Amino acid sequence: MSSNTINVLFINEVSKRVRDYLADNLVDYRNINFIYPSNFSHQALLELVRDANVLIGWRPTKELLEKAENLKIFINPGAGVKHLIDLFQEITKNKRVVLINGHGNSYFVAQHAVALLLALMNKIIPHHLWMKQGRWRTGDSEVASIPLRFRKIGLLGYGAINQKVHRMLSGFNVEFHILKNNWQGYKDNNITFFKRYDPSQIREFCNEIDTLIIALPHTSLTENMISEEELRLLGEGNKKGLVVNVARGNIIEEKALYNSLKNNVITGAAIDVWYIYKPSEDSKGRKYPYNYPFHELDNIILSPHRGYSPFDDLLRWNEVIENLKKISRNEKDFINVVDLKSEY
Repeated sequence: MSSNTINVLFINEVSKRVRDYLADNLVDYRNINFIYPSNFSHQALLELVRDANVLIGWRPTKELLEKAENLKIFINPGAGVKHLIDLFQEITKNKRVVLINGHGNSYFVAQHAVALLLALMNKIIPHHLWMKQGRWRTGDSEVASIPLRFRKIGLLGYGAINQKVHRMLSGFNVEFHILKNNWQGYKDNNITFFKRYDPSQIREFCNEIDTLIIALPHTSLTENMISEEELRLLGEGNKKGLVVNVARGNIIEEKALYNSLKNNVITGAAIDVWYIYKPSEDSKGRKYPYNYPFHELDNIILSPHRGYSPFDDLLRWNEVIENLKKISRNEKDFINVVDLKSEY
């Protein structure tokens, strides 16, 4: 290999379609050397990692990162880096490593958020189940749809996902309110007019809206950001407050969410992200990823953290490709660099 060769090691297996897609899009970047191990055991990776300049994967070990003497960049190709923050804060005490977070699934997560919202408002699931039982046209006396027009949509977080949600919902004659951690340097994308909020205004934000769509990173500052009081404000009066969460479960305090639904403080929720990701089986072999019986409620849509689907879509790798091009050209303005202090 030449002295300027960039060794890119994958620590998780990717399909031949992905390998071919990367090769086709980087064919002119001849200094990039892809390493696709035939064995992904920890020991096998330790033997390969010493010469790697770039690692791509999901859950590296501390030992692996320490052994990577020439490592400059770690690319997480899936959204969400909460599980990596402590590790990289420790590793970067002794070496300079850039952590990059992928947003390649943002379109699909946004699509899923909108689908969950519309299914919740149009009561798709109960009517579907009734039809499977042979109950035909039960009508509004059973479960009526909630009109979307004139709703006050609150976007909690305004990154890649909720910007797409904003665009997807912009034709529905709704009003937008957006809470973003930091508006400094924001360039208006001219989708629609909206009212701005910062984190100190979270309760004012929840008081003004009737539909909350959550798509922001899970950090120490956003954990339990939505608690009993915020949900009370969302459902106050006759607003028919609704919640859609496609971010991380712990942004909503679990007990508060369950009680708010059970006691009809809010009208409904559609949740794709949960609280226990390795649930134990109950006596009937069932696994529930939460501590309260959400499955017994009739005003919630349960989704098994699948907003990223389809996982085999090749366009999700375009950000990785763009960053590899920058690495090849020795550029430093990478896409989606994680600020370890801010945790996203």
